[in-house]
Amino acid sequence: MADERKSYPHTEQHKAKGDWNPLWEQFRELDPDFLEAYLAFRNVPQSQGPLEQKYKELILIAINAATTHLYGPGVRRHIQNALKAGASMEEILETIQLTTVMGIHSCNLAIPILLEEVSKFQE
Repeated sequence: MADERKSYPHTEQHKAKGDWNPLWEQFRELDPDFLEAYLAFRNVPQSQGPLEQKYKELILIAINAATTHLYGPGVRRHIQNALKAGASMEEILETIQLTTVMGIHSCNLAIPILLEEVSKFQE
């Protein structure tokens, strides 16, 4: 059970910036220290390094759309983030197309999400 007195800055940072996977909530209840350590580890390439945020988001779209993952909520979240970081629909589409090298299922999952999110972003 989470210790309310203990500080979990990476957990709160991920929640605040909208990069929170709702599945992590149960994980947090079971072992908040492990989740905090994972989020700190996961945050290193996000907060450091030479890649622009747009490219980091494109890579995260590919990871979430990959046939070994097929995680729709992650695809959606990172498409939203990529659009906010200046990626074009064409750049996101090419990322999804490149991911299909692992299997066409990437397109089946990610293209409908891309069309929905670009439509919402343009409104």
